[in-house]
Amino acid sequence: MNAPFNPTGTGARDAFAAYICDDETLDLVRTVCIELGWQSEKCNQGGLRNAIQSLSIAASPNILLVDLAESGDPLNDINALAEVCEPGTVVVAMGQVNDVRLYRDLIVSGLQDYLLKPVSPDQLRDALVQAQAIFSAPKQQDNGTERPHVTTAVIGTRGGVGASTIATSLAWYFSQDGDRQTALLDLDVHFGTDALIMDLEPGRGLTDAIDNPSRIDGLFIERAMIKANEKLAILSAEAPISSPLMTDGAAFFQLQEEFRASFEATMIDLPRNMLVNFPHLMSDVNVAVLVTELTLASARDAIRILSWFKSNAPQAEVLLVANKVQPNTLEISRSDFEASVERKIDYVLPADFKGAAAAAKLGQPFIAANKNSKTSNMIAALGERVLGTVEEDGEGEESKGASKSLLGKFGDFKSLLPSKPKKEG
Repeated sequence: MNAPFNPTGTGARDAFAAYICDDETLDLVRTVCIELGWQSEKCNQGGLRNAIQSLSIAASPNILLVDLAESGDPLNDINALAEVCEPGTVVVAMGQVNDVRLYRDLIVSGLQDYLLKPVSPDQLRDALVQAQAIFSAPKQQDNGTERPHVTTAVIGTRGGVGASTIATSLAWYFSQDGDRQTALLDLDVHFGTDALIMDLEPGRGLTDAIDNPSRIDGLFIERAMIKANEKLAILSAEAPISSPLMTDGAAFFQLQEEFRASFEATMIDLPRNMLVNFPHLMSDVNVAVLVTELTLASARDAIRILSWFKSNAPQAEVLLVANKVQPNTLEISRSDFEASVERKIDYVLPADFKGAAAAAKLGQPFIAANKNSKTSNMIAALGERVLGTVEEDGEGEESKGASKSLLGKFGDFKSLLPSKPKKEG
């Protein structure tokens, strides 16, 4: 997504230009263009290749709409467009290919939005208004204190191991002790418990996002998320269990993109079935916290999930956390568990049933309701480890992200780029 940019000396640049393949869409674009106060003469016949030819010899507009319908290789053509665009151009694309991977790659490459043809007047108008708002937004200044964005996913090996308890506690720690603006995304869409843990009404934000991914933007995030404290906002849901989850995952990716723009940390409470169905959710995750119990079933599932991480999310540091441990009632010992999964357990959280009951009664995350307990101290140590891991790698990852992203070509947005891996591979 194009970052906010307000370049100097833009008076000589057109406010808007479009390059559209078919006459019907071109007429629609001209109509919306006039509504927004732009010159309809700047809407041109011809798609992306025509845009590249024209912009190679003319000044780039503030906002550029390009049609990819006739492009055989959209990603390479977008690269070519980036070479001729001046810094600060906000680019919106439209096309006929309905593929979440293409959408994801285009957004990561630096486009503001991708619209699926045939596009409605409202969709086009909303996309262009959002592009205008982003272009007009003040550019953030690099004051030398910017911290890398940290994206953490918490996954339980099995239901009931306490992954949601740890996810909410870590999110609380990030916002309070870590002093970071934090977003908590609960992807147990039908039975989300994170809002319940914090004594909050889930709202309809997450289900609306899934039903209408194109509506997800900064304003949507501001309205849909529920404040848990001054620096923690949550997006959760209790979708009807009669309604199966019908999505290709585009909404989840778009939510992660908006979180990176609006927050300093993202915490994803990720059920293991979502890990299987939407593996792209892990592509931008810095740290994966795998929560387990010391049982035979959890050992088996931990082996499989750890193997999945190696193949599908090699960039993520995996921390293995044994939860609700009672030394005298273990199904299998720690040493036997570690031998089975062929790695060490990073953190052992002792069982604290009284603390869990107290947190439930207070409607608070475990770490907030039990500040001085041994379990809370271990969760705090885990949170410090997560933040420390990302901060140590931040500078190198930022350089890598800037070198690969088209944002560096469309505009000098290095100070706004997250310092974590933003691209696959």
